[in-house]
Amino acid sequence: MATPDPGLFGAPPEIPSAPGLPGWAHSLGFARDGSGFALLASCVTDPAVPANGFCRQYVAVRDAGAREWVLRRSPLPQVAGTEGISANLLPLGPGRALVEEGARTWFTKDGGRNWRAGDRRTVGTTQEIPAGAVLDTDCAVPSEALPDDCERHRLVVVSPQDGRRRALARMPLLGAHPRPQEQPEPDGSWWVSGTDPLSGRAAVAVSRDGGRGWTVSRLPSPTTRPGWHTAVAVGRDAVYAAEMGELADGEPVKNPMRALHRSVDGGRTWQRMWTTGPSEQPRSLLGLPVPGPGGRVEIGTELSGYESGDGGRTFVRLGDGTHHTRRTPLGLLREASRCQYALTLDGVRWSEFQLACEDPVGD
Repeated sequence: MATPDPGLFGAPPEIPSAPGLPGWAHSLGFARDGSGFALLASCVTDPAVPANGFCRQYVAVRDAGAREWVLRRSPLPQVAGTEGISANLLPLGPGRALVEEGARTWFTKDGGRNWRAGDRRTVGTTQEIPAGAVLDTDCAVPSEALPDDCERHRLVVVSPQDGRRRALARMPLLGAHPRPQEQPEPDGSWWVSGTDPLSGRAAVAVSRDGGRGWTVSRLPSPTTRPGWHTAVAVGRDAVYAAEMGELADGEPVKNPMRALHRSVDGGRTWQRMWTTGPSEQPRSLLGLPVPGPGGRVEIGTELSGYESGDGGRTFVRLGDGTHHTRRTPLGLLREASRCQYALTLDGVRWSEFQLACEDPVGD
């Protein structure tokens, strides 16, 4: 594995806290310059007449280099409290984001000061994934089918230029339902998981040229049964791939992890480090594994966190509670509980901050 730029795995960026923002946050994300977005929802309930409840929605924005978060207008309408919050926000680079709700979208390129309405239809194709874009899927066969009715998915690129979706011209051979990771890894690689067309076993593909070409590798899965997907995280000296899917033995768990694989040559070859058994922990994974230096890797499960110092061969339970981890352009973002966040670049040092810690239910 080529040695990545050490700066990609240095000290984590400092993000200002804003615990007093109204409601609670979801779809928090960042751009490489440190700017960020989050949707906020503040709901009011009426126990006597639930239908009178409603939710106000806002967008919290941090401009690049700013010392505080500010509230800006959400393009979403006020919704009844009984309907909940179904919107999603995709950061698309410095000052750019897309809000989605059903088939409707709203795009901003000036930090949420102005929004342009659109829709989720895929229009045309693109040869590569540009900086700031998000990688997603839509249904290719039959066209525009609902998720449960889709026979074959294709990769689509959400553009940072206009927020529109465009089909990626070249796709890896990973079966009918490839699952991309939305963001690139620190070394610029893009990862997609699926199944090997010949054996049906879990496989992953990586592109190091913005989606123009893909290299597929099969994982040494402990089973021939199709899984769910594979969660990949690139560290400074290894790549980890967590194979997700139902477990054969033991009590069922949410977000089950079948196995953890490790590669030291950039994903060309893999070694299965951990095979989940009936009771040994970790047996699940929330989000992504967290790689660290020298064979260190952390797994956040439904019950607790677990750490390995030997590349995933053995684990010890951590003292902290459960947490969910996902990739952002600023590093791995961990949500330990509502409003408690932390960022890391090296899997060891974390920069903690709070966002929207008010009670989510008011009168």
